[in-house]
Amino acid sequence: MARAVGIGGLFFRSDNPEKLGDWYRTYLGVDLSAGAWAQQAGPTVFAPFARESDYFPSDRQWMVNFRVNDLTTLIAALTEAGIEVETRLDWDSEIGRFGQRGDPEGNPVELWEPAAPAKGE
Repeated sequence: MARAVGIGGLFFRSDNPEKLGDWYRTYLGVDLSAGAWAQQAGPTVFAPFARESDYFPSDRQWMVNFRVNDLTTLIAALTEAGIEVETRLDWDSEIGRFGQRGDPEGNPVELWEPAAPAKGE
């Protein structure tokens, strides 16, 4: 059976696509200069949320979640650049650690450092 094998892209509107693209490249390392971003292999969660969920702002229809390799260091770098990242203790879970913020246009962005696999996995 034919089926989807991965996310091929994330497309969204922007008031200033070039400036917003520069923000993602500068602060999150999402480099689109080659036309596509080559990312590391790993899990991708695809999960519809209930319309009344408060997990991300109710005036937004989507949120992008980036897997990161060192959440503590990334949050420190963002903070040094004047970019606040919200963290909560309950965002440290068996699946990893999380931080959340909005990009310069208010689109919700989540940062996820997956938990290390248990020994023997």
